[in-house]
Amino acid sequence: MAEFGPFERVYVENDWYDGPREGIADIDGVPHRYQSLFDESEDEYLSTFEVWPVSQDELELEIEQWGIFVNWNMRYESGEVDTESHPAHGGRDLRWDQIVAALKVLRQDAPSNVRHAKAQIKPANKAHRYEVSGPNYLMSWKFL
Repeated sequence: MAEFGPFERVYVENDWYDGPREGIADIDGVPHRYQSLFDESEDEYLSTFEVWPVSQDELELEIEQWGIFVNWNMRYESGEVDTESHPAHGGRDLRWDQIVAALKVLRQDAPSNVRHAKAQIKPANKAHRYEVSGPNYLMSWKFL
């Protein structure tokens, strides 16, 4: 039976619901997109993820967009801005919108080389929940 690998870097978190659901994380030192599978009949997320490697260009766009979010979140947590100013609302940040358009298909459609895996998370001991270097957790993976 396969075992979990080492805990590795998470670059970006695109979705969190009772745990990480979508984002980019290293698996064996290689950046991979991960997407949690959803059970429609049970109306809940499963503990199984689809994972696949991402290109350097895709990773750079994700990291750039993550940086925009982190900067917004720091202003939000300090009380400077409200949730209406979130860049994901569209029309708030031109570069955010451009990145969304560039990544739309890449985030939705798993390629033919998709693999299934289970994940574990542990805290990364960062100063803040969201930092430009990634969220405050690491992930470990086991392929199914």
